[in-house]
Amino acid sequence: MLTAFEKLPDTSRVWIYQASRSFDEKELGEIREALDTFIQDWTAHGSHLEAGYEIRYKRFIILALDNTITGASGCSIDASVHFIQSLEKKYKVDLLDKMNVSYKQGDYIAYKGLTDFKKMARQKAVSRNTIVFNNLVTNKHEYLHHWEVPAEESWHARFM
Repeated sequence: MLTAFEKLPDTSRVWIYQASRSFDEKELGEIREALDTFIQDWTAHGSHLEAGYEIRYKRFIILALDNTITGASGCSIDASVHFIQSLEKKYKVDLLDKMNVSYKQGDYIAYKGLTDFKKMARQKAVSRNTIVFNNLVTNKHEYLHHWEVPAEESWHARFM
């Protein structure tokens, strides 16, 4: 069941998919429609899942599930991954590659491979104060408070 993201409890499980590029307005409209349809039909063992999403910076798809009502099963998680893979294919974009880093450069969101990010840290092109996106957060509360943080407050600090 599709629920407004803001109405989901802070304990809701989240999955963050970062795109290798920004989506344009047409793509965002299509992606929102596809997410609405997917979530409306998303189930675990025949029970509808109460879930929502938001898209941030035209680049991040945040999927949230209220697991106090019905938790995700292996099959339902597989279904969400297949859905995300279909978006990757349709829009020719990477969404599942966890070996990439997104960070802020002013108002711009930069996207680099982990190897390149490490080099930039060694060269002081990024610092402990660089705002990074910690896509390893697991619930809505962490997402709201610990997703967009200085590198020193994230797993990225090990490269600084």
